[in-house]
Amino acid sequence: MSTRAVREIYKGRVVHLVVEEVDLPNGNRVALEIIHHPGAAAVVPFVSAGEVLLIRQYRHAAGGYILEVPAGKLDPGEAPEACALRETEEEIGYAPGHLTRLGAIYTTPGFTDEVIHLFAAHDLVPSETRHEADEVMSIERLPLAAAVAKIESGEIQDAKTICALLIAARLWGERPPAAQRSAPA
Repeated sequence: MSTRAVREIYKGRVVHLVVEEVDLPNGNRVALEIIHHPGAAAVVPFVSAGEVLLIRQYRHAAGGYILEVPAGKLDPGEAPEACALRETEEEIGYAPGHLTRLGAIYTTPGFTDEVIHLFAAHDLVPSETRHEADEVMSIERLPLAAAVAKIESGEIQDAKTICALLIAARLWGERPPAAQRSAPA
């Protein structure tokens, strides 16, 4: 696919909307609305054997509070791992001892290039939260199996959270890594 022309529509703090005139692999030329996004990292924080911390965060675009894993946007030039460490500490008040990469997902590839890098955090060390002005959230501690059940019941609908929790459940289920230390919530 080759891009013929790019017209900027809007450039904000988080997204950059452009219209790109492209030649598709099938030979058709089309104008596509694309939102460029710097990417993000999301983390399943294991707080103890088989237990995770999730956040219940107010999301205006979703119409209220949703249950999700800690996550945040990559800063310019920031590695996904560094973002994951920072966001875990800022949002839940624990610094990960180490991270395990779970994979990466495109959020909605029909109109954005956003990639969210997924991690699990282990060996959490208590720290302090540092919420930004637009972050309204509380922390919930629950068994990993209960978090998966919330996906199955429809209580958890956030895509990054569903992907990260299901991968973590497949990898560890009720058996977190042997190096896991308990940390109170």
